[in-house]
Parts: sequence; C-alpha cells; structure tokens
Amino acid sequence: MSFLTRIAVLFLLLAAAAANAADKPNVVIVITDDQGYGDLSCHGNPILKTPAIDKLHGESVRLKDYHVSPTCSPTRSAFLTGHWTNRTGVWHTIMGRSMLRENEVTMGQVFKDAGYATGMFGKWHLGDNYPYRPEDRGYTEVLRHGGGGVGQTPDYWDNAYFDGSYWHNGTPESVKGFCTDVFFDYAKTFIKSSKEANKPFLAYIATNAPHGPMHAPEESSSPYKDVGNVGLQNFFGMIANIDDNVGKLRTFLDEQGLTENTIFIFTTDNGSSSGWRTFNAGMRAGKGSEYDGGHRVPFFAHWPKGKLTGGHDVEPITAHVDILPTLIDLCEIAPPEGVKFDGRSIAPLLDPTTGTDWPDRILVTDSQRVKDPIKWRKSSVMTSQWRLINGKQLYNIKADPGQKSDVASGHPDVVARLTEFYDAWWEDLLPSFSNDTAIYLGHPNDNPARLTSHDWITTGSTPWNQQHIRKAMNGDRNTGFWNVLVHEAGDYEIRLRRWPETADKPLNASLPPGADVPGVKAYRTQPGKAIQPVKASIKVGKVSAKADIQPGDREVVFNLTLPQGKTRMTALFTTADGEEFGPYYAYVQKK
Repeated sequence: MSFLTRIAVLFLLLAAAAANAADKPNVVIVITDDQGYGDLSCHGNPILKTPAIDKLHGESVRLKDYHVSPTCSPTRSAFLTGHWTNRTGVWHTIMGRSMLRENEVTMGQVFKDAGYATGMFGKWHLGDNYPYRPEDRGYTEVLRHGGGGVGQTPDYWDNAYFDGSYWHNGTPESVKGFCTDVFFDYAKTFIKSSKEANKPFLAYIATNAPHGPMHAPEESSSPYKDVGNVGLQNFFGMIANIDDNVGKLRTFLDEQGLTENTIFIFTTDNGSSSGWRTFNAGMRAGKGSEYDGGHRVPFFAHWPKGKLTGGHDVEPITAHVDILPTLIDLCEIAPPEGVKFDGRSIAPLLDPTTGTDWPDRILVTDSQRVKDPIKWRKSSVMTSQWRLINGKQLYNIKADPGQKSDVASGHPDVVARLTEFYDAWWEDLLPSFSNDTAIYLGHPNDNPARLTSHDWITTGSTPWNQQHIRKAMNGDRNTGFWNVLVHEAGDYEIRLRRWPETADKPLNASLPPGADVPGVKAYRTQPGKAIQPVKASIKVGKVSAKADIQPGDREVVFNLTLPQGKTRMTALFTTADGEEFGPYYAYVQKK
C-alpha cells in the first residue's frame, strides 16, 4: 500500500470515527438537591411556579414510581454507579462515609471510555480527596464546591452561595454570581466547546440548591414573600431560579442545534427538605424518611431522536440504580468490564410503543446515617404495590399512597416474601461494610492532601460546616479520626490548623463575622470563637508525636516518617485546663 493510499485510509477511518461520534446522543443531567416530588407546579404544588420544568414534564417520558435514597451522597453513589449505596461505601453524608469506593466505576468513566467529553458541575459530595474527586473518576471538566454544600467545611473558606470560589479542575477559581447560575453557565461553556470539538458529551449538572442554608436571588424569592418564613421563601426561590436555568439551558441547546439528539434528564436526589409540609403530592414525610416522601422523586427524560417525548408515564417501580445501565443501552456504549449492576436497564419501559411485559421487582432503599450500617434501619422494601417499612409495617401503596394504614397483619405472605428478599440483600452487602474508604496521603495526584473535620469518623456528629468551625465545636462525640492510606513510605510534613490556610489566622485567634447574603443567616456570619491551645499531638498508625503551641502560632508542624499502608490518623489540640479540640484542617505532604 502506497503512502498516499495509507493516508487516504487513515482519513476515511478518522472521518468514520467522527461521524460515529457525532451520531451518539449527548446526555445532559440536571439533578437538584433536597427538592421533592411535590416541589413542582406540574405535580400540583399550589404555591410554587416552575413553568420551564413543567414544559419539560409535558414533553418527556416520566418515571411515576422512581426511587432514590432518602439523603444526598447515597443517592449520588447509586445514580452514578448502578450499585446499591451501601455496596459503594456511601451510606452517610459525613464522617468518612460519603467517599465513593475506589473500585466503583462511575458514569463519568464509562462515558469517557466511550469517547465522550465528560463534565461535572456543582455538587459532587462523594469525596474531596484523591481518589474520590470527580476529576479522579472520569470527568474531564469539573467545577465543584467542596463537601455536601456551599459553606460546608471542605468548601472554599467563607463561601456563601453568591460569588466566592469553586474548584475548577482541581484549582480554586473565583466566580461572580449565584451558585446555580454559575454551574449552569460553566456547563453551557463545556457543551459548546464539546460541540466545536465534534465530541458527544455528558454534562452532569448537580446543583447544591435548594439545599440549606436557604439563600436565593431576591428576584427569585420575592414572589414567595407571603409563605410565612424566610427559609421556605428562599427554598422556593432557589427552585424558581433552577427552573429559570433549566429553561435557559434548553433554549441554549435549541440554539446550538443539539436538542434533537440530546437526552435531557431532570431529577432530584431525595425527598423535600422544606416544602413537603406545604405540599407533598399526597405522600408521607420528607427528606431522610423511609416513607415515600423521603425517596420517591421526579424523573423526566426527553430525547426527540430517541422518541422519548409526548408526556408518557412509566408506571412500574424504578430506582437510581437503573439509570447508568439504561443510559449505556440508550447511547449504545460499552458497559464497564467486569461490573455487575444492581439495577437494570429500563430502556424498554421508556418506549410507549413496545408494550414490554415488565416483571414485578423488589427494590430496597434505606437511610443509615450512622458510622456502620444497621440492619433494617429506616428501610423500605418496595414493589409497585407494596412497601415494607423497617421490616414491620406494610402498606399497599396503590390503595394507600399516604401510608396511613399498616396492613402487615393481613398479608403475612407479602411480609415474608419481602423479608426474605431483604435478608438476602443484606447478606450480599454485609462483607463490604468493613472495607472503609481511606484518604490517600503522598499520592502525586493530591500532594499536599487537605483533610477536614467533615471526614472525621466518630460515633456522634462532626463539624461538617463552617459555622461549626467558627463555633469551635468539640467534645468526645464530635472529635474523631481520619482513615488514611499512606501511598508510599517516606518522610511527611503534617501541618495542623484550627483555621484553613485561606483564613490564615493564628490557632488562638477569634474571627469576625462575615458578610450576610439574601435569605437566612449565612454560615460565615457566625463570629469565630477563640480557643487557647497549648499543646498538640498526632498519631498516624503507630507513629506519634507531641509539640508545644505558642500564642500566635498559625499551625503546628510535625515531620514524621511513615510506613506505607492503610491506617488511622488522629490529632488534637489541648488547652491548659485539658479541653480538647480536633484540628479541623490538616495539610499532609510527602517530601
């Protein structure tokens, strides 16, 4: 074959590959935070107005009995992997139990491997250190806040929904504007650049709104000033702002000529945190609950080229674990090698013309929010007709959607069948519970590593937001240890701080309150309490050290030689009268 012939063949192959890539459907996912099924006017909310999402609802295929986890990190872990939350290591939102196990393959990685550009914007909440960050898990363009929300402990210091800084591909970048607007704007830039590069794209837009604290642009919240309290007013305002951004994004896709071959998904991560007492579409309870109000949420999918249009309702029960296998089918891409999904593709259900004979299924959701999972804790074993709650109460959801009448005594056969399924489900997951996730120390992709009290493992709570840091939250039940993995044996510098580097204040300093923003009081408005530590101690596995603290010291620096391996890292500041505080921030660098 001549040189010119080889060039021609190569050109044809590249052209074929480009044509194939261009033919792949794009995927846009908007997943909001703490917005329940009833927090939409298309679902009957009598106060809240969501015209853009209502329009999407009217043009989409809708999952009518779609379930997630009752809280945020667990839902995200299942949604992005197709695995039960408890299998992924994510059964809480703090305490080291919100980090997605390293062996899990995410949606981002699956689509990246299939040749897609992959973008993640907003709330990740599956780990802020290597190897858990979105940039470590297949996403090639990332703009995110830290932790589970703007202003939480891992987030950039003093962030409060407006302006501030977010991590852009691993580096803090200052931004202007309301957080939701910023995340959508960066997503649009990513989409446009992907189109220009002739690459199909996955844009995962995960807003922290309407999660508390309740802040919204005043133009979005002002229509709800008569609802009775500032928190609910701004909760509705955040949703109104999301609605506005959904409408603008869909217009942008129209203008870019991308709507026809883009799978556009709108959903949420758990039941309503605030709106459910006002309107809950007939369901019982809200966020965190094992009842349907805690985990039955909206899911709309629109894709004109794939005929996902027309306002078609899917009645059989579905769940977050189904979404990744379904997208793999719809986009005709390769599933991750060696991965067995806990969910299943519901692609046949989405097409109203197929008439698929869909078998009855049993699904499980639960809310653990403890150090180690507890069998039957806040659980719901579900079919399209039944809900077995905590292994004891049984509800016929078709006849009793508000879950008011426990009929367990009248249906022992149903209780037995659902119990048998749950027992097998639990035994399958049980061996994985002891496989604690650990933050890498000394890995070249995250050196120095920045550790925060958000990920302390405790038996109580932990200082998970910056208001807690300012209050100097402490005590035996609120001070814990970090699970760490020393990537490589060697010499390490460990710097312990009460305030983060960006605050740059002495350990014993107080801190003035920060500026407020519209809505409730921002975390940063809490005055920073002064403490007076005189000694510091640290223990990493079997290696330990102590040091004196002088007034005005900004940090305590330890230089330790550490062996490779997984272990625990514990550190304390101690005052002259014996009061103990954990260092809320630690910076660890391999020399």
